[in-house]
Amino acid sequence: MQSVDWLAIAPPVVVAAMALIVLVTDLFLPEHRKPLLGTLTIVGLVAALALLVPLRAGDRSTFCLNEAATGSGAAGACSYTADHFALVIQALVLGGALLTALLSFGDTRRLPAGEFWFLLLSSASGAALLPAARDLATLVVALEVASLPAFALVGIKRGDRRSSEAALKFFLSSVVATAVMLLGVSFLYATTGTLHLTEIASRLDDVPGQLDTLAKAGVVLTLVGFAFKTAAAPFHFWVPDTYIGAPLPIAAYLSVVGKAVGFSGLILVTVIAFPAYADVWGPALAVLAALTMTIGNAAALRQNAGRARSAVRLLAWSSVGQAGYLLVPIAAAAYSSDEHIGSTVAYALMYAVVNLGAFAVAALVARTSPGNRLTDYRGLYATRPLAALAMAFFLLCLAGLPPGIIGLFAKVTVFSAAVDAGLGWLAVVMAVNVVIALYYYLQWTATLFRAPEGSPAEAVREETPAEDAVPAPTRHGVPASLTVAIALTAVAGVVLSGAPQTVLRFAAVNLF
Repeated sequence: MQSVDWLAIAPPVVVAAMALIVLVTDLFLPEHRKPLLGTLTIVGLVAALALLVPLRAGDRSTFCLNEAATGSGAAGACSYTADHFALVIQALVLGGALLTALLSFGDTRRLPAGEFWFLLLSSASGAALLPAARDLATLVVALEVASLPAFALVGIKRGDRRSSEAALKFFLSSVVATAVMLLGVSFLYATTGTLHLTEIASRLDDVPGQLDTLAKAGVVLTLVGFAFKTAAAPFHFWVPDTYIGAPLPIAAYLSVVGKAVGFSGLILVTVIAFPAYADVWGPALAVLAALTMTIGNAAALRQNAGRARSAVRLLAWSSVGQAGYLLVPIAAAAYSSDEHIGSTVAYALMYAVVNLGAFAVAALVARTSPGNRLTDYRGLYATRPLAALAMAFFLLCLAGLPPGIIGLFAKVTVFSAAVDAGLGWLAVVMAVNVVIALYYYLQWTATLFRAPEGSPAEAVREETPAEDAVPAPTRHGVPASLTVAIALTAVAGVVLSGAPQTVLRFAAVNLF
């Protein structure tokens, strides 16, 4: 019998326990008391974040094999490790879930509140478990715990055809990717006889010749599942329709937490489990990075500003392009040292803050302009100056321009990782894509400060296809939680821009 380190596993356990509490509480609450469920959700996420503080040393593990069980004299093969890498990603996903809850707090009037908060917490618990997982079985379970509730959240708008179609596309494509990944995991288990990442790494160093092809196939197929979660091309096709059909806070959640889950899993399997096959996954990820950033930015350029939900669609394609940048340091780790992984983590932290902020402002605009067209942002500075300034700052961070110093700093670290690894061609592709992205980010930024037109809505609505028709604009009070979400992300972006080197130092210290 082995003991369980309850403090080490406390963050995901607290979130999962709060999900059950919300589910049961929902049965006994009258309709007018349903907002209490949102409060419980926020309390649970804050408590989980607070429990990361006593783990800050990053030296706790549990569910470990003894020396005899490993068969190799390694006593440290554990299924759950709360190291610095796990803590940084857990802080990112729990913080992202908390901001998603703030975005949703005043906007669940037309949604089943109990199911919504339960599914959000369930997905967040899986997302918090995954970066600490150190065996393939736990990784797969955590990935599916994070994903399955997300399918339901995307389609939770009952009676909305677009939401149902988005959930179905997301579900079917994800199931196929998971099936391919499980096939790869089975190949790896057949080759190595173990599921622990560190044990896989040691046994892949000396694979018999007749099993080499099987091992390579297992490595490639396992990467497919995580490539889907990161929205890497050509596994990105689900992103635009899913973001558009989902409630806006859930689109923000998928763009940040969903990506963090995919990238943390990708980092764990490549850097810890598959270093012996770096010559297989390194070139593959480099090509995926170039393809992903190019497709994402090219598609973002083609967005029609007058089309319904064009703002969300542009953010969706932008997230695909950003995924390409995030892949670059992971590919670089195959050619040089693992220290480049810190660049991916630093970039992910920057992206999480500013992208959630952009979605928060989009949620604010959607309250008066449900169509959420890019043209709806024209003259936003005249009506909501602080929101317009915040949105301009977020877009400039994504573009990598001052005063968004953190965005510039993150792109420079990623670019340096490619150059240091000898991937000059990938650095050139990235530089070209950064210039392309400047166009649509600056165009949107300029729209915020243009003088509002007299009545552009009617002309735009006449050109909108019937299937993209949206309700007429209505006015609602802005929930305090939405204002808090915008303020928190803006303040965090400004603070990080003031000390960008802190992000890289925080992300790069003792990741493994």
